Amino acid sequence: MDNWDEIKTAYQVARMGTVSGAADVLGVHHATVIRHIDAIEGRLGVKLFQRHARGYTATEAGQDLLRVAQATDDQFSQLAGRIKGLGNEVSGDLVITSLISLAPRMVPLLSQFQTLYPDVVLRYLTGERLFRLEYGEAHVAIRAGTVPEQPDNVVQAFHHQHMGLYATREYLRTHGTPKSIEDVKGHRFVGHDSDDSRAPFNRWLRAHIPACVLTFRSTDTRALEIAVKSGAGIGFIPVLEARENPDLVEVFPRQEDWSAPLWLVTHVDLHRTTKVQAFLSYLKEQAKGWDV
Repeated sequence: MDNWDEIKTAYQVARMGTVSGAADVLGVHHATVIRHIDAIEGRLGVKLFQRHARGYTATEAGQDLLRVAQATDDQFSQLAGRIKGLGNEVSGDLVITSLISLAPRMVPLLSQFQTLYPDVVLRYLTGERLFRLEYGEAHVAIRAGTVPEQPDNVVQAFHHQHMGLYATREYLRTHGTPKSIEDVKGHRFVGHDSDDSRAPFNRWLRAHIPACVLTFRSTDTRALEIAVKSGAGIGFIPVLEARENPDLVEVFPRQEDWSAPLWLVTHVDLHRTTKVQAFLSYLKEQAKGWDV
């Protein structure tokens, strides 16, 4: 019973009662129908049909096959309907990935989106590694830096992540406020521990700030932000987030090359699904308030 073509053929013969009727339904030649019936009866060692002038009548064994095949056909039809429906509903898993530095802005939006679409199960994955959309690791990725060039991905310009150098008021009262980038002696800076960080503001920090004053380092961007807010030194924080914290003071004038473009990335196979489009439209509308 491992040849579904033959089982499907036998089912249609039992349902239609004739070889020609089954051939029309299946879109095959009547000789193919006869060959399939002879083959399955030969393997099972039992007659499924009585042949007569008016056509084929199912035997007891044939009637049994008809009942099972009918139930199976109904189940496959229901499955196809459910699968097709998934593409037209905003429900089920929705996997979003971004840099962890975007979490303060993303999490409230994700929560609001779930309020609008309560049948969605949200999975928000953060980290510096690139989640592979072609392997189904995420539905939507928010990426920073140069435009993503992976094949089979749909890439849309989204926003700019503006960064500034900040310190707490207490830190500046204790250490003073540097007048310029050259005036950093005696100060403490917070920065990324890896020289491989691709973020433009991290590259700028490595190029302009002496290693001897980079006194608090971490590979976790959230830890770096917490360190700045805790008074460990001067460091980069997203401008929008810093503006919500009255204890933070912007130390140097902001430079354009500290910012990084953000991109919305989806896989071409999922880009047009109702769920993904609903989220993209919602995110773009809500992110209009991110402009600074």
